[in-house]
Amino acid sequence: MTDSERNATDDLPARVAVIVAGGGPCGLMLCNELGRRGVATLLVDDKPGTAIAPQANATQARTMEHFRRLGFADEIRRQGLPPDFPTDIAYFTRFARHELARFSLPSARDAARLVRQTTGSWSAAELPHRVSQRLVEATLRRHAEQHRSVALRFGWRLLRFKDRGDAVEAQLERVADGRRHTVRGAYLVGADGPRSTVRQQLGIRYGGEAAIARDFMGGRMVAVHLRAPDYYATVPHAPAWMNVSFNRERRAFMAAVDGRGEFAFHTQLRSGESEDSLNEDRARALFQAAVGLELPIEILSRGTWTAGHCLVADRFGAGRVVLGGDAAHLFTPTGGLGYNTAVEDAVNLGWKLAALVAGLAGPARLDSYAAERRPLALRNTGYAKGFADSLGRFEPVPEIEDDTPAGAAARRAAGDYLAAHGRTEFNIPGITFGGRYDGSPIVVADGTEPPPDRANEYMPTACPGGRPPHAWLADGRSLFDTFHAEWTLLAFDDCAREAERFVAAAAIASLDLRVVAHPNPALLALYEAPLVLIRPDQIVAWRGTEASKATQVLGRMVGFGPS
Repeated sequence: MTDSERNATDDLPARVAVIVAGGGPCGLMLCNELGRRGVATLLVDDKPGTAIAPQANATQARTMEHFRRLGFADEIRRQGLPPDFPTDIAYFTRFARHELARFSLPSARDAARLVRQTTGSWSAAELPHRVSQRLVEATLRRHAEQHRSVALRFGWRLLRFKDRGDAVEAQLERVADGRRHTVRGAYLVGADGPRSTVRQQLGIRYGGEAAIARDFMGGRMVAVHLRAPDYYATVPHAPAWMNVSFNRERRAFMAAVDGRGEFAFHTQLRSGESEDSLNEDRARALFQAAVGLELPIEILSRGTWTAGHCLVADRFGAGRVVLGGDAAHLFTPTGGLGYNTAVEDAVNLGWKLAALVAGLAGPARLDSYAAERRPLALRNTGYAKGFADSLGRFEPVPEIEDDTPAGAAARRAAGDYLAAHGRTEFNIPGITFGGRYDGSPIVVADGTEPPPDRANEYMPTACPGGRPPHAWLADGRSLFDTFHAEWTLLAFDDCAREAERFVAAAAIASLDLRVVAHPNPALLALYEAPLVLIRPDQIVAWRGTEASKATQVLGRMVGFGPS
């Protein structure tokens, strides 16, 4: 049965716990988080299905750790490029001419092996993966559909909504025929993209900078999804996942989608170039100019978008309505941070909404979403802007392509700069793992200071408010694999009596908490406390040496305790 046939025959529920507007990575990930907790959820999206064009191509290691937590990281890692395809970032004058610099990264096969050997900044349960958002969305959708409490309705759009105080009433419309339907939910999540209906009806504006002008990655961009079956046989360079052209005529970046000749090509329109003339011949000419020779290609789709955004919503919601993903923050795609930030929005929000729906949390639980995620959005959009400035404001000199001593010298200088830039933009464990929720109403500070926030360096720390330090156990498991699906109390020493006090306090607070004992001196040294409380989104909520305040700590976690 096709999507349209399914949507035409299935009835929509009249009441659910959570209405989700938007079927991109944020909305679909949220459905997985809610579905695994049995929360009745309805997702609507006006598109006929998940993404067709490649869109984002970089899944960061932290996102992969969350996919691992949900049980499908291996499925995602098998998708995308062939397992032995290098995930290098390579810079050229034109793709078929001079190679200027290359930042080498492991293939998917090598990443699966190397992850067990990495230490320090890259100690992780998963390493990054290069895969088209198109494939990720399809996987997220497939797993969301397996949850009986979740209903996905593509081909339906949210028209308007009203927060009634005790519920949200939403009016939906089927795109195909205009059929209307009204649904009531306890909460509404606007994950409906940069032109968000939800954000606009709430009267919330983006803050920040829009369409920042740069020589590259700042202005109107052309996106072409294409097949070039002769590319690898013709271009005289080693394959790379990301290919960047650097010349005065046609700057572009191009991600390998399948490693066999399918690409997502993006180039910035120069002054005087119009997007109105973007027919197939024009799209083909733009691609040929970036390659530097003529290749037969098949154009699968084409369109335009704007680079240079660094935008974050002034608020992340109101009342029973919250925002996530591009509806809450809009990135220029340098660093691959937009899609990954959207996934973590859903991870943060899912367990909180589930507790609210079940009546197991107070108002501070939902307030913590904006308190935690908005500072992270400001941080991450700022990092993306810095990467875009570094690449886009570095301009090629006139002789960059000349076969002369001056041209060779220009290429060496550009190569040195771009090599350094590549390391800075694509080796980002600090951004990936170092996001923190300091000051959150549901994090208990212990008086320690976290390490400095640096893009290219991450210092593992169990200071409350951040990702738990990772370690591989003697039996081959990741420490993260031993965490409970909901609340985990890690016990690294002989502290059974203290742990029992937490178990008793959790029963009073109706928290699903499990004690996980690892009597391991190395882990005790890594976490710097014998007792550590881990939230359902795998964030350190509290750590300490004894449990005299267990009731107060857990009361704060559910949003009823003092902040």
